[in-house]
Amino acid sequence: MCFCNTLFAQSTQKPEWGAKDTIIVSVINYEGELMPYKELEMAYVSNLPPDKLAKALAKYNRLRNAVYVTYPYARTAGATLNDVRAHLEGVTSKSDRKAYIKSREKELKTQFADPLSNLSVYQGKILMKLINRQTGNDCYEIIKEYKGGLSARMYQTVAFFFGSSLKQPYDIQGDETDRQIEAIVKEIDGMWYQNPYRPLTKSN
Repeated sequence: MCFCNTLFAQSTQKPEWGAKDTIIVSVINYEGELMPYKELEMAYVSNLPPDKLAKALAKYNRLRNAVYVTYPYARTAGATLNDVRAHLEGVTSKSDRKAYIKSREKELKTQFADPLSNLSVYQGKILMKLINRQTGNDCYEIIKEYKGGLSARMYQTVAFFFGSSLKQPYDIQGDETDRQIEAIVKEIDGMWYQNPYRPLTKSN
């Protein structure tokens, strides 16, 4: 009896976890059940020589990183700009339009002033392409519409001296880089924004 009681006490005793016994892992919520989640490394199939393949991969990975960094900003900015456009459709008073644009401009500055100041010129170019994708207009036309032609030309001149342009096009039919951007955006959407089983982080 004593032996049985001892075994029962040992089997029901709550285990003690040490500092290194908890491991943080990514999981997905699949039909209410949390399951481990891990992304596999990218696999590339190419007939390029090793040196050219390495250059092509470096170029693509640079683009992919820039899209991953800037796409969330482009989504937010695009939603705000599209909302501004919809709101102003029925506003004819210049003073009312100006006041509303100014209020939303403050909102955009609050959201993006610090993060966007840390972007490289290359990332800035990709961001402008993505804003074009989200709104249907390049940044030059957006600034011209809401701030006037003079402001648009001034900002375009500044962008020119930094080796960039506000008139970043977005043409997935005629531009290889834009097709790659579109594929990367769909990759992000599939994993995050349009994924009902969006990866979570849970302690195990």
